[in-house]
Order: sequence, then structure tokens, then C-alpha cells
Amino acid sequence: MTLSPALPPDLAWAADPLPRVAGAWPGCGGRLKGSPEDFVVEEIPAYHPEGSGEFLYLWVEKRGLAAEQLVSHLARMLQIGHQDIGVAGLKDRHAITRQFVSIPAKCESRLCGIDHPQITLLKTGRHRNKLRPGHLKGNRFSIVIRDIEPAGLERARAIIPELASRGGANYFGEQRFGRDFETLRLGWDLLRGTKGPHDIPRARRKFLHRLALSSVQSALFNVWLSDRLRSGRLHQLQVGDVMQVTASGGPFVVEDLDREQPRYSAHETVLAGPIFGPKMKEAQGVTRADEDRLLTRAGLTRDSFLRYPHLTSGTRRPALVWPTDLALEEVDASSLQVGFTLPAGCYATVLLRELMGEATTPSAGTDAEESESTDDSADE
Repeated sequence: MTLSPALPPDLAWAADPLPRVAGAWPGCGGRLKGSPEDFVVEEIPAYHPEGSGEFLYLWVEKRGLAAEQLVSHLARMLQIGHQDIGVAGLKDRHAITRQFVSIPAKCESRLCGIDHPQITLLKTGRHRNKLRPGHLKGNRFSIVIRDIEPAGLERARAIIPELASRGGANYFGEQRFGRDFETLRLGWDLLRGTKGPHDIPRARRKFLHRLALSSVQSALFNVWLSDRLRSGRLHQLQVGDVMQVTASGGPFVVEDLDREQPRYSAHETVLAGPIFGPKMKEAQGVTRADEDRLLTRAGLTRDSFLRYPHLTSGTRRPALVWPTDLALEEVDASSLQVGFTLPAGCYATVLLRELMGEATTPSAGTDAEESESTDDSADE
């Protein structure tokens, strides 16, 4: 995250560039999303339609179309409300994406009317429940990086093993904070009480209220993670750290370093950073003190998140992500193709930054992130 000219000095705590885990290696450079065909995303569903039920699942492909535009088109053509349409995760505009969308099964006879140059219906199936945010395992990506540095392929090949062994920093993508960081600024004002929901236009109030608060939680996590990485302690545990079991996500606090460090190094567990809120698993000792200092820098306290407890309940987020099915191949002298799979809620553009150095994307900070899937993720 970098400081926008429109960002007030009070938000300087969120402005420092975010370091890379692979920072010891120069990135391959290049740019992303030269065309939708360069960025292909396919959702990995948590489950498939059973074949019966009151909901119809549509497996759709969209090209160069925002998530909101897809939902609006379906609602209009099927003559239903936006709230009747279910999605598991948002998908990027500047991409070719494939995902499930659920609609009431009573709309099946109207499907012939959804034809659109940028939307293709691939298959359908019935299921007993509506699709909801988070109902996915992850996303598969096939991404072309254009205009890489002259030695970019060799640099990328050197970084790939590092990503596989040490992982990538699991930052939230910059697009989560809004154009010119407007969403972050609104959320910070809401948490400090200098603005209230009534200051948000009614038409966007429900959506933007949740989003803005989540934006602050996300920015604080990013700063916590960057602090930990800069200090050299991202892969070195300390008593009081909060961990998650990799297989189940279950949180616990580190008490025995001799026991927990080998489990962390073996990827059986992962360090978990703060998404502040009253239900967040609390760290202890030095780790808790570090988190308190972060809140002080931001002009907030733990009690700030009690102002809207139903929207800022809090949780823990893995500090690292290990991509699977990681593959790299040369497209031509100035381009390479990367394939990988990420868990739900992780950002492909953030992982690619580990490989590239700094990614270049069109309209950064304005569109839906391709793999974000939490229910407060309609920001992007």
C-alpha cells in the first residue's frame, strides 16, 4: 500500500510500502491484465449442485465484466431482485472468470433471455440452498505477465521455490481500500465516531458501511504483517503468538516454542494476524503489546471495534499463504505464464507481487479482487 496524495496525515500509519517475503530477490517486473485473456480465474466450489432443490446453480463465464454488472444483468433479465442472486466470491472485471451463481429455480424458464456478449452460461444444476459468500474452497489462476525485465524469467524461476517453501505474504490487496483510499478513510472516521452511517448516501449505506469498516481492519492487518516481516520475525515464533492449524483453521496461542516452531516450519500451522474485533482470538505477552502499539499508531483502541460489533466482530487471518499447483512457463521473450491455486480470501495480485516486485494493473484500487470471498468483500 502506498500513500495517496488525498490521504490525510492522520492515516500515515497505513501508508508505508509493504515488503515482500521474497524481497531478497529482484522481481521479474512486468505488467498484469493487458487483456482479459491474460488473467483467467476459475472458482473451486465448496460443493456441487446435488440435482434437486429450490435453487438453480449457473456455471457462468464472464469476460471483462465486473461482478456487480453480472448480478445486475441477471436480475434484470430474470426479473428478480439483486438479493435473490447468490455468489460465493467476487471475481475481477479485467479477467476471464468462471464461477457458480445461484438463482431461484422458478426462473429456469427465463434463462434463454440472459444472453450477453460477455456472459456465457456453461451448465446448470439444482441445489437445496442459495449460494452464499464464502461457499468456495479457493480459485485456480492462469495469468500472463507481459513486458518482464530482460532477466525476468530467470528471476521468476529463482523465486518460485521460495514461494513454495516460505510462502507469500497474505496481504489484503490495495483495491480493498477504495479509489484514493476513500473507503479506508470513511471506515476510520466511522470507528472514531467523527462520522456515522447517516453520512453515507442511503443508496449505498448498507454496502459501504460494512465495507469501510472492513477496510480499516484489513489495513491494520497489512501494517501488522509488514511490521512482522521487516523485523525478521515472520518465520520466527514468540510466546503469545496466535496460530491457526492449517488443516482446520483452529486458533491457539503459542506457549511452548520448542513444540510449535517445528510445526510452523512444516506448514502444519500458520501465524495468524489480527482482524480486530470483540470475537478475535487474543494474543498474549509481547505479541499483544505489539498489536496495542499498532492500534495506538492508528488512533484507535480495541474498544473502537465495539462501536459496530455486528460488522467488526473480528477474527484472525493467516500471515502467509502457500500456493499449490505452482507452475511457470515462458510465453515469449518478454512474457511468462504463471499457474497456481489459492485458498478462498487470498489475492492473486498480492502473490504475484512476490514474483514481480511491483505489479502494474489497470485502474488499481477500483475493481473487484479476483479471489476475495468473505461476506464483506463487495469492495472490489
